[in-house]
Amino acid sequence: HTPHANTMAMAMSALRLASGFGLRATAARSAVRATPTRAFTVRAAVASAEPTVVKREDVITGDADNNVTDHIFEKMGYALHKRPDHPLGIIKAVIGDYFDEKFGKGEFATFDDMYPIVTAHANFDSVLVPPDHVSRSANDTYYVNKDTVLRCHTSAHQAEMLKDGARKFLVTGDVYRRDSIDATHFPVFHQMEGVRVFEAKEWEDAGVDAVDLASAELKETLEGLATHLFGDVETRWVDAYFPFTEPSYELEIFFKGEWLEVLGCGVMEMKILEDAGLGDKRAWAFGLGLERLAMVLFDVPDIRLFWSDDKRFTKQFKEGMFRAGGVGMQKFKPYSKYPPCLKDVSFWLPKENPESFTENNLCEVVRDVAGSLVEEVKLIDEFENKKKGLTSNCFRITYRSMERSLTDEEINALQDKVREDMVAKLGVELR
Repeated sequence: HTPHANTMAMAMSALRLASGFGLRATAARSAVRATPTRAFTVRAAVASAEPTVVKREDVITGDADNNVTDHIFEKMGYALHKRPDHPLGIIKAVIGDYFDEKFGKGEFATFDDMYPIVTAHANFDSVLVPPDHVSRSANDTYYVNKDTVLRCHTSAHQAEMLKDGARKFLVTGDVYRRDSIDATHFPVFHQMEGVRVFEAKEWEDAGVDAVDLASAELKETLEGLATHLFGDVETRWVDAYFPFTEPSYELEIFFKGEWLEVLGCGVMEMKILEDAGLGDKRAWAFGLGLERLAMVLFDVPDIRLFWSDDKRFTKQFKEGMFRAGGVGMQKFKPYSKYPPCLKDVSFWLPKENPESFTENNLCEVVRDVAGSLVEEVKLIDEFENKKKGLTSNCFRITYRSMERSLTDEEINALQDKVREDMVAKLGVELR
C-alpha cells in the first residue's frame, strides 16, 4: 500500500459514502441482451425477504468475465427501498414528499423497480465515464459478461429515461459495487437519482444564462431537501468532479458537530442531452445514498443491519415516523452487541504477479464464505522479504453476528474455508 494508493482509497471511500452520485473517483447470461432495461420489471414481494424474478443463471454464468457471487445474487430482489416500514423506504418516501411539496404532486415521476442488470454501455458510456476509468475494472464492478454488469449507480438509467421522454424524475434502486468490508460499506446499497430538464423558454424568460439558472435552482432545491431531512442546519457547497456533470458540486451539512457530505450533483453534460436528442435543453441531476442518510438520521451503527429480518430491528421502524433532523423521533436502540471473533491470516502475495492480489478480491472471497457474519477485513501488517523477493500481508478478519453469539467451531470452519479459497482463487501462499 503506497501512500498514494491509501490516499486514493480514502478519497474513493469518502466520495462513495458522500453520494450515490459519483462513481468513486474513479469505479446474465449472454441471453441478457442490450434490450432497453425498462422492458423488465422486478416485482419484489414487500412482505417477504425472498429474492424474486432475477434468476441465478441471469447473473452467475460460466462466462470468463463473470465475477458475481452467490452472496450478491441472494441480495437481488429484496427491494428494501420499497418497504414502507424499512429505514430506507422511510427516507425514500420523505424525499419523494419533499419533491411533491416543492414542485407539485406527481410533477417528478418516480421509478423504483428498474431492472438491475444493465449493459456496460448504459452503466458507463452513456454517462461519459472515460474508457480508462478505474470504476470499469472487474476489481470495482460486478460483470455478468464483458458487455453486461450489475448497475453501479442509478445513473445507468439516465440516458434511457431521457430518450423515453422523462423530463423530471426520481429513480431509486439497489446498486452493486465490489468494495471493502467495514461498518459503512456493503457491496449492495441503495441510491436515489433526480433529474430535471429545462426548456430554452425558461432561461430566456428569466433573462439569465442556462447553466446559471440550472445551478441556482439545483442548489436552492437541494438546500431545501437538506433542511427537510436534517432540520435547520448550516450547509456549504464544495466544487467536485463527476464525469456526467459540469459544473459539479457536493453538498455538506454541519450536523451533530461535524461537516457531513450528503450528496453529489451538477449541471448535466451537454453530450448526454445531445445523445438523447435534447441538444436545445439544459438539465440538472443529483444522486444520494439512502444508507448513508439512514445511518446518520436513525443512528444505525452498522450497514449490515439494514438487511436484518430480526424483529428487534424491524419493529423499531414505522412508516410516517420520520422527523426532520431526528428531533423528537425514536432512534435505533441497539438490542445487543455480541462479542466479535478476530482471526488473522498471513500470506505471501503471488510471486509472479503480486499486483493481481487486491483487497476487494479478498473481501469477495471472505463474503462468499461468511456472508453477513463478517464485520471487517483490515490490513494490519505488510513487509517485503528482499531475499525471497516476496511481499507478505497480514489481514485481520472480524466476525460478528448482529443477532447471536457465534461459536468457535463455526468461526474456525469459516476461517478454514476462507484460507482454502484464498489459495485456490487468489493464488496466495499461506504463511
